[in-house]
Formats: sequence, structure tokens, C-alpha cells
Amino acid sequence: MLARALTLRCPNCGTKWLFVHWLKPRPACANCGQALERAEEGDGHYLGAMVLNFAVMESLLALLVVTLVLATWPAPPWNFIVYGGVALAVIAPLAFFPMAKLLWLAIDLYIQPQL
Repeated sequence: MLARALTLRCPNCGTKWLFVHWLKPRPACANCGQALERAEEGDGHYLGAMVLNFAVMESLLALLVVTLVLATWPAPPWNFIVYGGVALAVIAPLAFFPMAKLLWLAIDLYIQPQL
């Protein structure tokens, strides 16, 4: 299910084209009918996907910054690190959004398959 989610396919059946556009998922999978937004009290599905998105992308950002500093030590390009880091911190979560939504759905389906 995780591999299907990473390739932007339905975690349940593997169908493509689950998003109207990059930031807007369809209500459900056209093939199996799996809802892409699981109805929960307090909207926990949205929060889980958002936390997963930021945790993965910001961890990647921290790893890249540390690697760049260590690779260019003793004179790291601080301006590039600061401005590039800010740009990456804004762009990366948007780029990873569809995968985060589907990864969280796959994790949720694994934990609670009956919903």
C-alpha cells in the first residue's frame, strides 16, 4: 500500500488519477470507491497527512543543510544555505503534498481497514 501511495496510486486498489490537480484530491477513487478524505471527528486525517508531510520534508531539509555545511567546511555559503533553505522549506511540502496525503491514507487503511 505504501509503494502505491508513493507512486500516486490508490493505496487500496492501485488506480491512477486520484487528484484533480496537484493540491486537490478527488472525493474518492473511481475504481474501488475508497474515500480519499476519511471522515473523522476533529478532522484527524487532514492533521495526520499534514504532520507526515512536514516531518518528512523538514527532516530532509535539515539533512541537506547539515550535509552542505559539513561538505563546505570551513567556509560554508551561509547566504545560499539561508535563502535556499527558506525556499526549500516552502516548496518541498507543496511538492510532497499528494504523496503525503496518499501515504497517510495507506497508513490509516492499514491501521483501520474497516472505515
